[in-house]
Amino acid sequence: MDLKIDGRVALVTGSSKGIGEGIARGLAREGAV
Repeated sequence: MDLKIDGRVALVTGSSKGIGEGIARGLAREGAV
């Protein structure tokens, strides 16, 4: 999926486990910082 977020800053709270962790990992995979 191309979210066009390469190099952009993403803030995910509650990212130590569960859904938050999955979202954080997905955003990082798409290039978010």
